Amino acid sequence: MQNQIKLFLSSICLLGALAACQSPAEKADSSKSEFQEPALSEFASKAALGEHLVTIAGCHDCHTPKKMGPMGPELDMDRALSGHPALHPLPDLDRKDLESKGVAATQGLTAWIGPWGVSFASNITSDATGIGNWTEEQFFIALREGKSKGIASNRQMLPPMPYEMFRHMTDEEIKAIFAFLKSTRPVDNVVPEPLPPLSAPPQP
Repeated sequence: MQNQIKLFLSSICLLGALAACQSPAEKADSSKSEFQEPALSEFASKAALGEHLVTIAGCHDCHTPKKMGPMGPELDMDRALSGHPALHPLPDLDRKDLESKGVAATQGLTAWIGPWGVSFASNITSDATGIGNWTEEQFFIALREGKSKGIASNRQMLPPMPYEMFRHMTDEEIKAIFAFLKSTRPVDNVVPEPLPPLSAPPQP
């Protein structure tokens, strides 16, 4: 019996010694693992995450008009994400020649010419002329199925809109982008309808 008591006391002493040997950092880590709540996202809100995704996905490249700066074209953030300016006519170009040879873009990079005709970057601000009246379901249809205005019976979106890549975004990413776009400053801008090609697209 005495041996058993001695063994029990020795075990307690050993545990105490091990605890005493822990560094303050180790103690803090073990305390955190037991009591710390799950870490919050570095983004303060869903819309903030959406803004980040819009930035890194290159949405401004096509949907924000450009203005000339000291280093060349730069984003015109006063018209951020408002698409091709309604009052900007296409420059005097030989469209038929361009359509047969490849792809060209206007200086503002909001209108694109190719074998499909001419496509204009959409207004994706929160204005009614943009996506102000869209539902989240429409936004999912637009990014996942590439349907114009997020309506399943509409035409397919035209190049250079890379919906084939964007469709791989997670549901949460698409929801975050939609939340951000709904929070943007509305810009009243009715983007022109696309123009059909002047000749049949070349066969591959």
